[in-house]
Amino acid sequence: MADNEQVMNATGEPLVIKPSDLDRDLGFGSVVSSRRNIRLLNRDGSFNVKVVNGPAWDHLISYHTLLTISWTKFYLLFGAGYLVLNAIFAGLYMLCGPDALTGPSIGTPFARSFFFSVDTFATIGYGNVSPGNVAANILVTLESMMGLLMFAIGTGLIFARFSRPTADILYSRFAVIGPYKNGIDAFKFRIVNRKQSQLVNVDAVVTHSRFEQGPTGLERKFFQLALERNRVVFFPLNWTVVHPIDEKSPLNGWTPDMLRAGEAEFYISLTAVDETFAQTVHSRSSYTMDDVKCGENYRMMYEAVDGEFVLDLDLLDKTEKAVGSRK
Repeated sequence: MADNEQVMNATGEPLVIKPSDLDRDLGFGSVVSSRRNIRLLNRDGSFNVKVVNGPAWDHLISYHTLLTISWTKFYLLFGAGYLVLNAIFAGLYMLCGPDALTGPSIGTPFARSFFFSVDTFATIGYGNVSPGNVAANILVTLESMMGLLMFAIGTGLIFARFSRPTADILYSRFAVIGPYKNGIDAFKFRIVNRKQSQLVNVDAVVTHSRFEQGPTGLERKFFQLALERNRVVFFPLNWTVVHPIDEKSPLNGWTPDMLRAGEAEFYISLTAVDETFAQTVHSRSSYTMDDVKCGENYRMMYEAVDGEFVLDLDLLDKTEKAVGSRK
């Protein structure tokens, strides 16, 4: 954006940006933050941003993509690349002439070239088919080098995927606004660690945004919510993150209908240390008012059985009507 370009708000009027707002917009920027009917952060933690007109290669098989896609997609992509490369080399062998390969025929000429390419690429070398001229031998040299390089890259990627620590934290499908204590309500959501590895020193930061009427029209405001506790040292069970709606809370005096009209969104950022890898991991998610149940509380997820606690993940999303809620 040019320095002299005027930013307009949702009503088409000049948008006044205060310095404090720039510190609290979480990095989305004033233009994006002023747009209505748009969710800024998806439930899975991904940002609601689509990048276009960039290098297509980076979007398809970038290092980040190869590390973050699912194992199924990774193996499918690796297998497809393996078949395509061998098909390309098979076509190149056929271009080297009818005497490029010597040995028994295996179906069609393309089939013989393809399976010879597989033997060469994987350094198998059965010997039943062999290169028959100089061009084919040069091609074998190039393909063997590429095969060694590709398998080395594949091995490195698989190792990196296994060794990369990630946080596999489950968030409750719904957040709730229900009774807390001392006659007040609280905004709550529940999380649990799905992995067998332990997380320690788990920190939570919850930020709330909504549209409010400002001097120039509707403006999106950001508020960091004070939590009952923003850190747990150990995380062996579930953690219900609680923001008490007291007189100091940005939610004080706001009814569910008002929050819904203001397009309220709650952003969660979690940071923890993975005990297995001794490295910091991150997780994030968000809730809109469509994901919030009012006047309810969560059911207990665990119970003591034979001297140990049993955590039932099927109860993560289970809520029940709360007694005494003001919502």
